[in-house]
Amino acid sequence: MSNAFFNVPKAINEPVKSYAPGSPERKELQAMYAALKNSTTDAPMIIGGKEIRTGKTVSMHPPHDRAHVLGNYHQGTAEHVNQAIAAALEARKTWANTPWQDRAAIFLKAAELLAGPFRAKMNAATMLCQSKNAFQAEIDAACEMIDFFRFNVQFMTEIYAGQPESAPGIWNRLEYRPLEGFVFAITPFNFTSIAANLCAAPALMGNVVVWKPSNTQIYSAHVIMELFKEAGLPDGVINLIHVNSSVIADTIFKSPDFSGVHFTGSTNVFNQLWRNIGANLETYKGYPRIVGETGGKDFIIAHKSANAKEVATGMVRGAFEYQGQKCSAASRTYLPSNLADEILALVKKDVESFKVGSPEDFSNFVNAVIDEKSFDKIANYIEYVKTRDDAEFVCGGTYDKSKGYFIAPTVVKTTNPLFRTMCEEIFGPFLTVYVYDADKFEEALETLDKSSEYALTGAIFSQDRAAINTATKMLENAAGNFYINDKPTGAVVGQQPFGGARASGTNDKAGAPQNLMRWVNTRTIKETFVPPTDYRYPFLG
Repeated sequence: MSNAFFNVPKAINEPVKSYAPGSPERKELQAMYAALKNSTTDAPMIIGGKEIRTGKTVSMHPPHDRAHVLGNYHQGTAEHVNQAIAAALEARKTWANTPWQDRAAIFLKAAELLAGPFRAKMNAATMLCQSKNAFQAEIDAACEMIDFFRFNVQFMTEIYAGQPESAPGIWNRLEYRPLEGFVFAITPFNFTSIAANLCAAPALMGNVVVWKPSNTQIYSAHVIMELFKEAGLPDGVINLIHVNSSVIADTIFKSPDFSGVHFTGSTNVFNQLWRNIGANLETYKGYPRIVGETGGKDFIIAHKSANAKEVATGMVRGAFEYQGQKCSAASRTYLPSNLADEILALVKKDVESFKVGSPEDFSNFVNAVIDEKSFDKIANYIEYVKTRDDAEFVCGGTYDKSKGYFIAPTVVKTTNPLFRTMCEEIFGPFLTVYVYDADKFEEALETLDKSSEYALTGAIFSQDRAAINTATKMLENAAGNFYINDKPTGAVVGQQPFGGARASGTNDKAGAPQNLMRWVNTRTIKETFVPPTDYRYPFLG
């Protein structure tokens, strides 16, 4: 029995390793990449701690090398979803009553394991199955995941410490209980750390989870499950299923024990999930928590006072790191007429210096997009531009999927601020630029704010403080994460809580206490030490 208030280790952000030539981490990662590439994985579902193989397998391939086989995963059915729900609810009987410090210890251990013996494997798996270069894998699959685990533990203790005042003669307390049922986590391909956090955050708060990862991230999802197992997470707390989305509506969302969904993915899918949940409200024991981070059409706007080189670097990094497949990636840019030519010349020079290819070659800045569906979508946008007289290519505009799904980093300049690729989410290495009259800054801000349904991230570059203040105010609803003189990507856990509004999600801020609060039910307890014995109040005298 605990008889002390425990202080958890103070959370600090994990230092990012450089992977410079000759460094020990580079040698270790290259060896691990080769070892994983030259072996095959048979990936079962994991339900109640048991490996479930159905015999119905789907092959896994690196996006940058379509012919290479990483292994196979076993596809499940509605029956397996129901088994996962049952296993989660059985595990909940113990997990929901596990002391908070024991739950904290498991995820703190997971952070230390990932910082040490699991680091190379998690990074190499992410490089192979999601085509991330070594640095992008490091900041995601290692550092950000470690940060989520450490900071979530600290945030949990801060939440639990939040207690009400008590008047003389009574004691008021708040109890933070896990949700009554199970949480469904639906995770994306583009960030291994997000996949882990969408499961781990509810579990840390005492919930049990059914987890459906993206099919293109299943390979690294199994490394996450290995990490959780090694850290001591009990069987059944997180259950990994590989199923088609079509079976979800008739299983997860029709279960009376469904208590919440933790989602990152497309806006259209999130909207459909919300409709399915709404159609089954009478089924549930309580109103489910719906937490989602969805699409984006993230922007950069430069003021006429901006530094051209700073803007160009922000555009290049913001748009093309991880092939633009970040929720926060810069996808549209507004340049002032006095600087546009200079900035675009710098961007073109940088982009044309990129090396493109497999992440196995550490000198490649850009790798493949995730799959053929994504490739074809981006290629169609490129072909669309070729048919238009109100847009032109600054650079790029080519693509090739003979070996892998490679799209040349593409910059398009348009004379139409409502051009299709200025408004629609593309999710690839494709940046569209509109040049506005340098003396009509506020008009450009109004156009920016009105031309997209999304509101995830955005950036202003300016040396003029008044212009910065104007943009910050006029664009207050256009981005949940707003950057001043920086690219609109790279949010750090504990420093820039991440999330957007409008069609970009519920803005529940991953990497902050706000998100963890969504995974608890609070109960107020009032204890009166000397209860009254007469119903009469003084005013009755």
